[in-house]
Amino acid sequence: MTTVLIADDQPLQRMGFHMLLDGTPGMTVVGEAGHGAEAVRMTAELRPDVVLMDVRMPGMDGIEATRRIVGSGGRSRILILTTFDLDEYAYSALRAGASGFLLKDALPEELLAGIRAVSSGDAVVAPGLTRRLLDTFAHRLPQPGGDTSQAEDPRLASLSDREREVLVAIGQGWTNQEICERLVLTESTVKKHVGRVLAKLGARDRVHAVILAYDTGLAHPNEPGA
Repeated sequence: MTTVLIADDQPLQRMGFHMLLDGTPGMTVVGEAGHGAEAVRMTAELRPDVVLMDVRMPGMDGIEATRRIVGSGGRSRILILTTFDLDEYAYSALRAGASGFLLKDALPEELLAGIRAVSSGDAVVAPGLTRRLLDTFAHRLPQPGGDTSQAEDPRLASLSDREREVLVAIGQGWTNQEICERLVLTESTVKKHVGRVLAKLGARDRVHAVILAYDTGLAHPNEPGA
């Protein structure tokens, strides 16, 4: 059974999500929060598998709530809800530790699939959407220290040449099939490389590997061939 906490400041929106999830076999809503601080408190108390988190809420917003929940070290994973005009906020939430995001007008089956994916440890941002999002906002990110190089990051230093290639490909939003075709590898080999890259980077999922690739300068927006 997948347990879900709904964090949204709109009562009708919460009600709609609640009815959908409770009416779905294998899912149950364990609580509802109307603002970020309440979401943080209830997550600590209820330890849901997934927190369905709105970005804009009064007081503490969804980004800060995500940062605090992830920083607590608990097992709950965060799925951000946003709209196209909130992509920048969604990206900030991903950097804060969310495991993905969906648009608020996603179809019911897309929302349910996203919750299941996040609960199982996967990310829910489609590769194409990841690429578009990062192309738009990655250039705005501050570079820690200003002159940090790839060699100075021990996580990147631990990667083999092939794993580094795979991380660059992930950073450009390529699917496993695209990596197979462009690097001339079998699907099973690509899956092994992706798994090793995530393990060595300490990344929870593919989305966070993408973010690390951009933050360290290994991948760049609008890189040729992306």
